[in-house]
Amino acid sequence: MAGHDTSVVNTNLVRSELWSDQLKDILLDTLQGQRYVNWMTNFPDGTTFTIPSIGQMPMRNVTESDPVTYDAMDTGEFQFEINKYVESATYITDKAKQDSYYADQLIAAFLPKMKRAIEENLETNILSLAESQTLANPNTINGAAHRFAASGNSNTTLALSDFAKAKFAFDKANSSQKRVAIIDPSQEYFLNTLTNLVNVINNPMFEGIVTEGFVNSTTGMHFYKNIYGFDVYVSNYLPTTGGATVDGTVALATSPIDNIFCAIGADETPFKGAWRQMLRVETERNKDMRRDEYVMNGRYGLKLYRQETIVVVSSTSVIA
Repeated sequence: MAGHDTSVVNTNLVRSELWSDQLKDILLDTLQGQRYVNWMTNFPDGTTFTIPSIGQMPMRNVTESDPVTYDAMDTGEFQFEINKYVESATYITDKAKQDSYYADQLIAAFLPKMKRAIEENLETNILSLAESQTLANPNTINGAAHRFAASGNSNTTLALSDFAKAKFAFDKANSSQKRVAIIDPSQEYFLNTLTNLVNVINNPMFEGIVTEGFVNSTTGMHFYKNIYGFDVYVSNYLPTTGGATVDGTVALATSPIDNIFCAIGADETPFKGAWRQMLRVETERNKDMRRDEYVMNGRYGLKLYRQETIVVVSSTSVIA
């Protein structure tokens, strides 16, 4: 028998390319916008919902002989509409099911992928409600601005004073519920690199930030610490401000990202929402096209409800 040289590999016996039995998926961030919406359940039919609003009564100093002055109470209304009809749809052909080794895994991914696409759109729409403020205007309420440019690095990055200013705006608006800040990842970077972070006066919650970092490795979203009463979250879905100026006075070099500060809980949540049709899945066999079709759709509405419980701080998102 002829000897065989084991150092020589017969290329006919070696597969030139190996395929995994798993599909690679993209990394997904955590969506959180729905927790900042007061979802209505008392909207059974129709497309328009009206909530009356009332103001405060004035007080007058009088003398014994003064006639009584009767003041009408300020009233108004908040009108809300179901105006979003969204869907995500896909299909798989008979040939693809027959020929594809990954057909079962692909079909199993249809529903979660469609749901994710709609939820990402919902997240964007929720956070974009911050643009319902009057743009290029400080949106002053009770003497405190609710829209302004970040004060760090020549008005381009968030600084600790911006958190203090947002706290002042909420205090002046009599907001007493839990407070959160939703910031761009670039702004977390700038906060992480502040050299004086451990020396913040009257803010013991900053202890340990420099060694541990802000972002919680478990959730990927929530900061370990609290800044002047705000729990801070990071989001890639924040809106971009249009226009030349942020608050009517400060102009940023590029279109800035709107970092959102808001209150959540009870009736202070800034956004109002309602589902007319929750997400629904339908499947159908299309014999003419020889394929199976899948569609997920829903109807909902969103609107900024309380101007006084939202503060927008605009910053650029460039990291040099």
